[in-house]
Amino acid sequence: MVMDTTLRPTTAGGTGGALGTRANASSRLVPTRSTGAVDDAAQTAASSSTASAAPLRANGGASRIASGLQDQVAGAQQALDYLERVASQLEALKGELTAKLAGTRNGSRLQLEVHARQLAHTLAERKKTGGGSVDSNLNYSTRPATQRFRIRGLDIDSLKKSAPQTISFSVGSAGGPQMAVNIEPDQSSQQIARALDRALAPMGVHASLDENGELVFTTPESNWSAVKDSIAVSGRGRVTTDEVAASLAPQQWNVGAETGNADALRQSLREVVQALERVHRSQAAASAALQAASVQVSDAAPPPPDLAIAADDFGKVAAATDYESLIALTSALVGVSRDRVLALLGLR
Repeated sequence: MVMDTTLRPTTAGGTGGALGTRANASSRLVPTRSTGAVDDAAQTAASSSTASAAPLRANGGASRIASGLQDQVAGAQQALDYLERVASQLEALKGELTAKLAGTRNGSRLQLEVHARQLAHTLAERKKTGGGSVDSNLNYSTRPATQRFRIRGLDIDSLKKSAPQTISFSVGSAGGPQMAVNIEPDQSSQQIARALDRALAPMGVHASLDENGELVFTTPESNWSAVKDSIAVSGRGRVTTDEVAASLAPQQWNVGAETGNADALRQSLREVVQALERVHRSQAAASAALQAASVQVSDAAPPPPDLAIAADDFGKVAAATDYESLIALTSALVGVSRDRVLALLGLR
């Protein structure tokens, strides 16, 4: 059994240092504050022993980087990559549509077909490659992408006509908890939407008015499969939900005809231009999210003096070959994966 001699300080007024022993501990001498004589050779040996097995100082900066921040960084990076690919394909389509409408390019029909198919494929892959934060209309958010849908037969006009009434909702294959909402005759469309939103929010569903003043519901895309066939409304039972189609649908364009419909081509061009505007806004939003995350990482990083001390300690431990130094080194590196290092380096 290895015995560790540790010179502990005496209480006030003492004249010497008390020796204590600890079993199975590392050899380390700590000088006392007493005025008693201490052998210079012992102090030199203690200093050498401490330097060879210097413990890593705790660095709380990295621990303050929450996993949620790391997810936001990864999601924003994926979104930017995806949006860049979509923007490139939209620009190519814009050029081909413009050329075909102007009749200034030979072989434009074939190029249009190729670019339209490529864009349709990229849009179909959005849920896998968009980082989970780009919705079907190519809008970016730091929150998970949502699915927009309507409940057949449940719209603002029908709700107003049936007022006053109380409607109960449930979501779930077994009926789930029921939430009720009161609809009054004097409520505005916005007030009705807010009342529905409050009732449905605990079930992971939200209600609002779209750009045309129509009632639309949303739920996270990851939750859509559990919601779409399980919504029940009092007095109606299970109701039918209809997805709100994406505003950009190149797979439905008729661009293959030699003499295409000019009006249809102009409509496709308008959709492409509008989609490009949304993509550029989303790129700016994703870049801002990355910048904000970079600021948080910088705030969490240790100040230069602490960083220098930590690097010095790490170098001393890494240079040592004793068992305790190896334990300290491996403990410090637990959980530090290649992906995490690359993600943090990408913020610089």
